[in-house]
Amino acid sequence: MVYASAATALCGIVLHPAGHTRSPAMHEAAFRALGIDARYVAFDVPPERLADALRGARALGIRQLAVSLPHKEAVMLLVDRVEATARRIGAVNTVTRRGDLLEGANTDWLGAVRALERARKLAGARAVVLGAGGTARAVVFGLRERGAAVRVLNRTPARAAALARELGAGESGLLEDLGAAPFDVLVNTTSVGLRSDDSPVAEAALCPGALVMDAVYDPPETALLRAARRRGCETVGGKWMLVEQAAEQIRLWAGREPPLDTMAEAFDEAT
Repeated sequence: MVYASAATALCGIVLHPAGHTRSPAMHEAAFRALGIDARYVAFDVPPERLADALRGARALGIRQLAVSLPHKEAVMLLVDRVEATARRIGAVNTVTRRGDLLEGANTDWLGAVRALERARKLAGARAVVLGAGGTARAVVFGLRERGAAVRVLNRTPARAAALARELGAGESGLLEDLGAAPFDVLVNTTSVGLRSDDSPVAEAALCPGALVMDAVYDPPETALLRAARRRGCETVGGKWMLVEQAAEQIRLWAGREPPLDTMAEAFDEAT
């Protein structure tokens, strides 16, 4: 057994409810491969304790925190500064110590577009994003950065409209509006399908030939992805978005090039 010491860097993820997260396995696999003396811990932090958690991170000298649901927007008010891209997105998924300061950044958008670009180019694509939370904000931003036209659909149309307006997307509406117009790319950022067999949209609304990505990674084979394949769509699971955004977090903190294949293997083994 390898023991941590006072010199061991501590990193982690804050989320609620914690449930099962594969982030510790991926990050620690990367640390071992890179020879970095660091540990990665999952912290179950309810919303009312987020400020306490950030104070604790300062006191304990935690080097980096990944920020997951439901904290990606609230954490922006608790760090010392927010990187320009994260400020434009309106969500932070990474908090990195810079000297005595905590800096918020967003690696979700890079994780999303890099995962999608494994399958096809995004410039000129007609894209639809399901959801209007912090992950949706990052995905919409990334798609717009890559030159895609974006429509935002959500259970609450006012939230979809606000997100679309703030990030320069086009139309917005309800999840039930998916079949109203053709699309080339569909990304689900809602929690529908997380450890369940539900899909956020009807199978008949999926466009044959489209690229469909589900940010939900547990289970790896979601009901949405199964329906998409039955409709003749190309699919991307949430695995690669998670791996790519985690790799960017390691670059931000350690300044090293993380081993993507090693991280992907650790993801697969962390069932």
